This record gives sequence, C-alpha cells and structure tokens, in this order.
Amino acid sequence: MGWLTTINPDGQPQSSAIWFLWQNGEILIYSHIRAPRNANVEANPRVSFNLNTDPDGDEVVTMEGEARIDLSLPPSSANPAYQAKHRHMIERYGWTPEWLSANYPVPILIRPTRWRLG
Repeated sequence: MGWLTTINPDGQPQSSAIWFLWQNGEILIYSHIRAPRNANVEANPRVSFNLNTDPDGDEVVTMEGEARIDLSLPPSSANPAYQAKHRHMIERYGWTPEWLSANYPVPILIRPTRWRLG
C-alpha cells in the first residue's frame, strides 16, 4: 500500500491510499474511474508518493514525481505482475481481476524526480 498525493484545481492536496506496482523505473497505479485524482493529474502532473512506514516511523520513503495517464497500457487484469502482487487483496474483497479492471481502468504512471529516505 502506498499514498499518492495530487493537487486539486484549488491547490488543495488530496492524498489517497493506493495499490501500486514498481515497473520499469516508474510507479504504476490503476485508478478508479471516478477518482478526483484523475482530473488532478491531468491538470497538474506534480505528485508525491509515500510508502507506509514501520510502527515507530523510522523507515520512511517519500518520492516526488510527475504523473501521467497512459491509456495505451493494458488493464490490470492483463498485467501478471500487478495481479500477482495484489491477488490476495483482490480475493479478500471478493473481487475478480475483470471487476478490478472495469472499476479501476485508469492507468497512471509516476516518474520519480526526487527521493527522500529516512
């Protein structure tokens, strides 16, 4: 699980817990069809991405980057690595790969521009 922060048109940061995959040097997420982050990314590609930390807050990974929607990418159901990583959660929620692809069809790629580790 990671946290993606986008900026809405009024300049308000909006953070969302998201499933992701590190793939080819970028972070790939599949966004919900009605998620505000889709319009936020189109209007302002600057985002931040944070990973969950350990219980004491000592292990921190924060990334700043540029996001883009890439509709040429295959759906999540056709991405074996994404399916393998998130299969347990898909099953836990009682979803199918096809349901996930239909409801989270917007592929967003995030290219890192700066990392902060702690």
